[in-house]
Amino acid sequence: MATFLLLNGPNLNLLGTREPEVYGDVTLEEIQNKLEEMCKKSGTDLVSFQSNAEHELVDRIQEAQSEGIKCIIFNPGAFTHSSIALRDALNGTGQKFIEVHISNIYGREDFRQKSFLSDIADGVISGLGTKGYELALEVAIERYS
Repeated sequence: MATFLLLNGPNLNLLGTREPEVYGDVTLEEIQNKLEEMCKKSGTDLVSFQSNAEHELVDRIQEAQSEGIKCIIFNPGAFTHSSIALRDALNGTGQKFIEVHISNIYGREDFRQKSFLSDIADGVISGLGTKGYELALEVAIERYS
């Protein structure tokens, strides 16, 4: 059975209440529940992890490799625009991942328009709200199950 990792970075634990005009009113728990349902229907499994700490996300990426995670659905949050450490962890492990952003990072402030991860991602979904997580998982199931 293929296992996927839903990995979320800083402040995504605040989904549902944080800037709902930008991020909507769906909580991270609701996203996780929806993706778990999708996995159950497809005969796959989902593991979820969220952290506000860069080093914990790096550790989780490294653990994913030894656990046989097939693909990471990854919203790195603000670390998208600043973390060479996350890039190095993903490159170093060779871990497949799909980068997800709820808002359209290319239509926001200049500093949010650069991703340190997009060029090494298997794909990028940006600006489709929380539906982007579902689309990323659909692709991961199709490609890596």
